Amino acid sequence: MSDKIRYSDSELEEFREIIEKKLAKAREDYEQLKASVTNMDGNDVMDTSPTFKVFEEGANTLLKEETGRMAQRQLKFIQHLEAALIRIENKTYGICRETGQLIPKERLRAVPHATLTIEAKTEKR
Repeated sequence: MSDKIRYSDSELEEFREIIEKKLAKAREDYEQLKASVTNMDGNDVMDTSPTFKVFEEGANTLLKEETGRMAQRQLKFIQHLEAALIRIENKTYGICRETGQLIPKERLRAVPHATLTIEAKTEKR
């Protein structure tokens, strides 16, 4: 693999399929998180007795904050996957941005939006 400078079109197509599947799932998860944060699912404290309402509202606020953070992380993941699709179009996908070497297929299958080899990533720490 040392003399290979980029992945072939068929290999890039394999990665595109992996990314598109992950992207569809990530978008679905994001929409669910977003709906949960905005209470579109209809679950609210309005149906609880007044005695527990204060506790429920506090717990609900914490839950919304955590769900909001999860939604932000999911959106960032979606952006990374979309950027990976652009790199596939540019035929630069799978090339380490630090070393210029090809990122191993096993790593890209596990983390399809990776832009660094394991060596480059551990060196940055």
